[in-house]
Amino acid sequence: MNTINTSTKGVFIIAVTPFTESGALDLASTDRMVDFYLESGVNGMTILGILGEATKLTAEESRTFVRRVLARVGGRVPVVVGASAPGFAPMRELTQSVMDMGASGVMVAPPSTVRTDDQILAYFDMVNETLGAQVPWVLQDHPVSTGVQMSTPVVLRILKNSPTCVMLKHEDSPGLNKLSAIRAASDKGEIKRISILTGNGGGLFLPEELTRGADGAMTGFAYPEMMVDVCKAHAAGDIEKAHDIFDAYLPLARYEQQAGIGLAVRKHILAQRGVIASAALRKPGPKLTAADIADIERLTRRQDKRLREIAS
Repeated sequence: MNTINTSTKGVFIIAVTPFTESGALDLASTDRMVDFYLESGVNGMTILGILGEATKLTAEESRTFVRRVLARVGGRVPVVVGASAPGFAPMRELTQSVMDMGASGVMVAPPSTVRTDDQILAYFDMVNETLGAQVPWVLQDHPVSTGVQMSTPVVLRILKNSPTCVMLKHEDSPGLNKLSAIRAASDKGEIKRISILTGNGGGLFLPEELTRGADGAMTGFAYPEMMVDVCKAHAAGDIEKAHDIFDAYLPLARYEQQAGIGLAVRKHILAQRGVIASAALRKPGPKLTAADIADIERLTRRQDKRLREIAS
């Protein structure tokens, strides 16, 4: 089994969950989606994340989807499963189930019910107890979705107290200075070295985050090859090339990050690319207007033009 550890690098794509027009799980599209992500060069996958519509799935649907993804991946890359839950019993049950299936680890975000630093720290002490000593896990810091603001000192204390937390999914915004501070703490030996994969705005700050010490990205975008190529160029020391590649995709990446319709935009593009059969979101979810679709078509044409100019 591919595992995640404190040295994990590269792009872990946050996968969408394909549905049919009627709202059922689309497992045939799931297979195509996995193939597409792997062919794009991703280093890993994360499923049942916030933009994977995990809260809209039943427990059995979640297990069915995880099983299908893991079977299609076939151990070629690590797969992380979102295990955040309102209570620890469902978190434990899902974690045990997916790890038995062959998942590489789980991801946990704080619930909206914790507010103070002491509450946050106590919560993650219970996460450590719930997951046990054998499960590698990812700390998700995404205050925009959770409503929980974890300061740099709190994140550092969680990492010190969590021997099996091997990765931080850094999504705070503005977050570049926070990222720098966490990486500096590990460089100075104040905490263990931890993998930091970023998800801020679907990669909207990826080149800067890599320069600040991130090991890669864990986020979604309808063009995962952008993040793969940016990370490769940056790792090779060609910082200007990394920025040039990023700049070519930036207008569409920005458009995809609109609050409310962002996931609908991503699924529409993936459907247009032949990755999934339907762009449907499970209800409740927005639908794109004709004007939205016209915007996407224009941005896609302009993106293709910029990529041709880079290649020439």
